[in-house]
Amino acid sequence: MVQNASHGHAARDRRLAALSLGALGVVFGDIGTSPLYAFKEAFGGAHPLPLNEANVFGVLSLIFWAVMLIVSVKYVLFVLRFDNKGEGGVLALLALASQLFRNNRKLSGAATVIAVFAASLFYGDAVITPAISVLSAVEGISVATPALERWVVPATIAIIIGLFALQPHGTGKIGRLFGPVTLIWFVVIGGLGVMSILATPAILRALDPGYAVRFAVNSPALTFVALGSVFLALTGGEALYADMGHFGRKPIRIAWFGLVLPALMLNYLGQGALVLRNPAAVKNPFYLLAPSDWLLPLVGLATIATVIASQATISGAFSVTQQASRLGYLPRVPVTHTSETERGQIYIGRLNWLMLVIVVLLVLGFGSSSHLAAAYGIAVSATMALETALVALVVIAMGGRARVLVLGVLLVVFLAEMMFFASNTTKIAAGGWFPILCGLTIFTLLTTWKRGTEVLTAASSGKNVPLQGFCEHLDSVMRVPGTAVFFSSNTQVVPTTLLHNLKHNKVLHERVVFLTMTTEDVPRVEDEERIEVNMLVPQSIYQVIVRYGFMEDPDAMHVLKLLGQRGLRCELEETTFFLGKSTIARAQQRGLFTWRREVFRWMQRNAPSAAEYFKLPPDRVIELGTQLKL
Repeated sequence: MVQNASHGHAARDRRLAALSLGALGVVFGDIGTSPLYAFKEAFGGAHPLPLNEANVFGVLSLIFWAVMLIVSVKYVLFVLRFDNKGEGGVLALLALASQLFRNNRKLSGAATVIAVFAASLFYGDAVITPAISVLSAVEGISVATPALERWVVPATIAIIIGLFALQPHGTGKIGRLFGPVTLIWFVVIGGLGVMSILATPAILRALDPGYAVRFAVNSPALTFVALGSVFLALTGGEALYADMGHFGRKPIRIAWFGLVLPALMLNYLGQGALVLRNPAAVKNPFYLLAPSDWLLPLVGLATIATVIASQATISGAFSVTQQASRLGYLPRVPVTHTSETERGQIYIGRLNWLMLVIVVLLVLGFGSSSHLAAAYGIAVSATMALETALVALVVIAMGGRARVLVLGVLLVVFLAEMMFFASNTTKIAAGGWFPILCGLTIFTLLTTWKRGTEVLTAASSGKNVPLQGFCEHLDSVMRVPGTAVFFSSNTQVVPTTLLHNLKHNKVLHERVVFLTMTTEDVPRVEDEERIEVNMLVPQSIYQVIVRYGFMEDPDAMHVLKLLGQRGLRCELEETTFFLGKSTIARAQQRGLFTWRREVFRWMQRNAPSAAEYFKLPPDRVIELGTQLKL
């Protein structure tokens, strides 16, 4: 008995270690590569600080305490508790908030706007991260060999193209290397920091928050400007929450406090010690920490680490898009699962190639990591502040004795994040306009699609025929062999596709299935709970309700398999799927918001087909459409 218990504990420990190692690569890749550019940006960016001891100690103190407050306290210790069935991220938090605010329309509306705008800003982060991360790593070539500086941008573009070209094949095999490579990365950057600290141990005094306070009091204007660069040390912190569903909160906490946090802080302190000894090293303090013989291997390791960091944000963009589609903010998006074992490894083709084009244009347009840094912080700082506000709304709704204390902590965090956001607004003209424009554009598209589909649903509801009593009038209709599956969004009314079929063809199949696919406010639904079958007419007409989580994608062929297990066998060769499509007609008179109608029509025209989304065989599908005049 004792032996079995010890084996069980050993197995759990091995699994926990494996998850913690995996979290190193996927969760911490972005924040783990911040030392490449964060400290350098403070003294050499768009608004460089004067290089002196007081400013170096002040900036390092700000970095340390900002990381402790925003990442360690807010995300690692607190926000990770707010999961939705084990899943994290701003849209998962929205689903949780929607359940809590079901009877409060004002709070529900506020939570929706906050979450959707935060998700919109994430896309700006998702395209900037590969550009700035890979570019900052490759710039190490010019430090090792200045003559190769003109090859930095071409090499960066080549690596980025290769990264996006690999996406259709999945990251399963590459993913197994992510954790070990990132482990090596953190050990190396921590070791480089220790070597520099040993040469100038006085730099450890920067951990005293008094240096940050004195810097802020003595030089408030410089501090305000410096916060924009300090914030770069926090970018990627939001990934801790977004990727919680892949690993769980415990492995993330172990990896953060056990390795990532110490390695990052040692490296930042090492860079500060270096520039105090050699002010000329401020041009690239990260690479100049290394002995000259280590420089090229470090460039190679940094490039691999930044590719891993970029992979995390690309995968994150796929996940956010899938969740937005499930929650009704985007058209149906076909998703390809690239791994049979890792549920989070998905691929969305159109998004992948669109992101590649934008990332390449960013590299060509900005040309250096310093220029890109100006565009980087504003999207992430706004996302973090919005996420804190959403968590506060959830805390208010949940109640509890500790609510006042928790809201007090969140208020402190929110004020700090707003200070970072305000500081980053000074970079709008230098490139910060891009993520703002990107976020506003995505927000407009998401809310336009949501509103347009609601309008279509409301307009068509007046023409609905109640299902109750309808089947009793079908005895006189001619029957033909086979099974007809009519997709329907409302279980209480007759599918409009069936009415059109009766109107034009005047026949029914021997067996009719009304199929409704619903999205639940949970990430995933088990197969045992997925299907509900109701027999409306014995051996003739059935109503089937299929439930999916907002992180899952429907699969009609899998539904047929589950129906067969319930005794309702549908042979594919004898089954026809009927799909309906409603569109909005052009406006007869132009008004203030006519442009939004045209945006919705454009999104409809370019949306993937329902047959592709439901994974239906093309030769078994009939699509019937209607056009509504509003």
